[in-house]
Amino acid sequence: MQPNYPEDPYGQQPPPPGYGQQPPPAYGQQPPPPSPYGQQPPAYGQPPAYGQQPPAYGQQPYAPQQYGGGYGPPGSGAPNNTFGVISLVTGILSIVLSVCCFGIFAFALGIAAITLGIMGGKKADQGQATNKGQARAGLICGVVGIVIAVGWNVLSLVSTFDTPLPGF
Repeated sequence: MQPNYPEDPYGQQPPPPGYGQQPPPAYGQQPPPPSPYGQQPPAYGQPPAYGQQPPAYGQQPYAPQQYGGGYGPPGSGAPNNTFGVISLVTGILSIVLSVCCFGIFAFALGIAAITLGIMGGKKADQGQATNKGQARAGLICGVVGIVIAVGWNVLSLVSTFDTPLPGF
């Protein structure tokens, strides 16, 4: 009579357990305690635990998700911050052009910055934009650009009349 060996006679190890499954206890050890969170659902592609019925064909094993949960009401999209951004850009350009070129372009860009800053502030007050500070900064830069442009033009006119004409 042959002795009864607890190991595989060919020396092969049993296959490793699947993802989420506990390995079997070693010979002579106690099995691990059950999970304190209740029974875990079977791993993907695994048959259900003993005594449970698999879901019928076409039925989902979990409750269905509601559609459209992540969207806001229709018409509420991203804020329209265009007026504030363009107001700030034109205001900065009016300051730069008034210092460099002291011309009509700086005056026109300053007027555009003021107008767009007022419109951007109104949109922010109505809740359609989120950049009221940018609109206000564009308005202020437009006013500063106009003041500098007017100041340079007045200085250039005064200096023109202040110089004597040749021959007089």
